[in-house]
Amino acid sequence: MKVAIMGAGAIAYASAALLIQNGHEAVLWSPSGRRTTALAQGKPLRSEGVVAGEFKPTIATDCASALAGADAILIALPANGHKAVMDAMAPHLVSGQTVVISSHASLGAVYLARLIADRGLDIPVAALSTTVLRARQTSDTSVKVATLRGKVDMSTLPTDAAERGLTVCKALFGDRFRAISNVLAVALSNVNPQSHMALALCNFTRMEKAEAWGQSEHMTMAVGSLLEAIDAERLAVAKAFGVEVRTMREHYSLTYGVPDAPLGETAALLASRQEPTLGPATIDTRYTLEDVPFGLLPMVTLGTLVGVATPLHEAGLAIFSALYGRDLSVDNDILPALLALGLDRASLAAIAA
Repeated sequence: MKVAIMGAGAIAYASAALLIQNGHEAVLWSPSGRRTTALAQGKPLRSEGVVAGEFKPTIATDCASALAGADAILIALPANGHKAVMDAMAPHLVSGQTVVISSHASLGAVYLARLIADRGLDIPVAALSTTVLRARQTSDTSVKVATLRGKVDMSTLPTDAAERGLTVCKALFGDRFRAISNVLAVALSNVNPQSHMALALCNFTRMEKAEAWGQSEHMTMAVGSLLEAIDAERLAVAKAFGVEVRTMREHYSLTYGVPDAPLGETAALLASRQEPTLGPATIDTRYTLEDVPFGLLPMVTLGTLVGVATPLHEAGLAIFSALYGRDLSVDNDILPALLALGLDRASLAAIAA
């Protein structure tokens, strides 16, 4: 397949390497154009870790040329770029293509599906609960891939295109997807915001002082306890909507092949088994600047719609905003657009049906 990858960060680069390794053609488009300059000049994309080698993705100069002739489109950039990229994509999409959002944030699949429906196109939108890979970009031409996840939840809009969405995801990334019935369940299955909130909040000075710190090593028993308390709120919101999602413990167990145990114990086990995966060495990180407005805020909004209190999510939103000296909630441009289009408890219940 020819796959247009929207983005030029760690997950975009790692996905390009994996897709090419799997026999597909990868086209990278950087909305800013800055990160792909060296690749456009002919330098290879170097990947190390669980995906290793040198790869030659095609570099597109604009969104239209990236999408031209693509069988699938992978949105693989931070959530604060999703709406702008979706708006840029919408005029150039054609029926028969499939869009995969990696990973789904702030009900962005619902927003994109409405743009597609407005044009009368037949295009499934597959929403992934998390990224297929965990990776860190090491330069403008290199990436280190730490993990290829064993299981990833996904859902497709419209629901009658579920089989098409699943088939494309498997063709691209292998048989590692669990199809679930509705996109709201996928939105509530994304555990990155909760995990990153606990890690970033409890290690914020390490980030600010640019220290090298291992994430598993620094998810102590107390941090694990905080994370499980945050997760309880996510589970309560999911239950109120009548959707079933995995617990954080189950997520770690299935991702890393470890026992279902308290998260502090799991982290200690991972730290003893694996090369350290370093946490952010800057406060300019997606762990906060993406996951607070596009992860914590939507959970607070969903909780409000169904009458479920989310005090830890609200506290995270307030504390991180105070740490940065600005209201991080205003960075979310997807949720206000959906609310303006009439998103409410009834419409979300219909999505969850």
